[in-house]
Amino acid sequence: MRIIIYTGKGGVGKTSIAAATAVKMAEQGKRTLILSTDAAHSLADSLAVPIGPDPVQISENLWGQEVNAIRETERNWGTVQVWLTKLLDKAQLKDVTTEEMLVFPGMEELFSLLKIKEHAESGQYDVLVVDCAPTGETLRLLSYPNVLNWWLEKIFPTERKLIKIVRPVAKIVKDIDLPSDDVLDSIERLARGLEEMQRLVLDSDTTSVRIVLNPEKMVLAEAKRSFTYLNLFGFNTDAIIVNRVLPDEAGEGFFALWRDIQKKYEEEIVSNFQPLPILKAPMMQKEIIGVPVLKELADIVYADRDPSAMFYHGRTESIREEDGEMLLEIAIPFIDKADLNLTQTGDELTVDAGAYKRKVILPRTLMNRQVTGAKYAQDRLVIRFGKRELEKNVEDQ
Repeated sequence: MRIIIYTGKGGVGKTSIAAATAVKMAEQGKRTLILSTDAAHSLADSLAVPIGPDPVQISENLWGQEVNAIRETERNWGTVQVWLTKLLDKAQLKDVTTEEMLVFPGMEELFSLLKIKEHAESGQYDVLVVDCAPTGETLRLLSYPNVLNWWLEKIFPTERKLIKIVRPVAKIVKDIDLPSDDVLDSIERLARGLEEMQRLVLDSDTTSVRIVLNPEKMVLAEAKRSFTYLNLFGFNTDAIIVNRVLPDEAGEGFFALWRDIQKKYEEEIVSNFQPLPILKAPMMQKEIIGVPVLKELADIVYADRDPSAMFYHGRTESIREEDGEMLLEIAIPFIDKADLNLTQTGDELTVDAGAYKRKVILPRTLMNRQVTGAKYAQDRLVIRFGKRELEKNVEDQ
């Protein structure tokens, strides 16, 4: 099964691009499901057909689904939530916000993303297109299973045994209901499910992420930040789609200045995201609503390309630790070493490479670290960062 995840800052037209991709692949004869995990669903509006929390057939080979986050939360967290509610009742912490407090930030998005695993295992579809919540923050949540898995393997078995021993005593002495086996089983199933979903979306032979953006300053900054984190957590980004590009004929009159601004950022997009393919979607003359218009948009964006193909394979950025220092590795092909120059300002690293300028938003791992050296070989620039400023201050004291 092929999985394509679309993400991007809110308002860039991510849903329209995802829907257009799904329409084109269905037309090619691939059994395609487009799945919206965004809490603010707009997929039904884009396709101009009613869509519910279960897959609905839209046309031949095309199905759509808008995940109900509340329903998925009840399915995956309901047993635990009932136990926590009883616990808070006995602690006299019951009020109207209790139910909201028992679902931790980001969990509803994760529960929605579990549908990816469910559909992949069903074998009913050839392609799954995911219209994800804005930016890569939702995908970043998928790093959680690494911690959950360690806890399940190292701590959970011992904790379960301890709870079984203490449960009767706690009930008598403190009147406390420790978690039952059903609650513990529910937690374990959730963690295992998230771990399997993480394995699936990190499989670069099956899954890729495509970032949708507009040629504007703030949108581009958010896209670069998302791209850095996607690379950091091991997701394969295989394309950048620049949406709502004004045509050249808009270079006169009211939109002339806007066209000049877009051209400036289009050049920056190429230099910042190379060697990824950069696809362009024009500002259409009509609203992107309904299957016929979505098909028209997809034909322009992909032209002769197969939308289900893997457009790029490999990570253009990676971070690793070596001898107590952190190394950032960036793919920069076809550049003379003498043309490279680095500038660091706050959480932003600027790489001047000949006529190109690439800006990298540094993740938290590299913040408050200064560049101590760099090496360019085999089309990759390796940048070495020293210890954090706070660590240096502690050592000096």
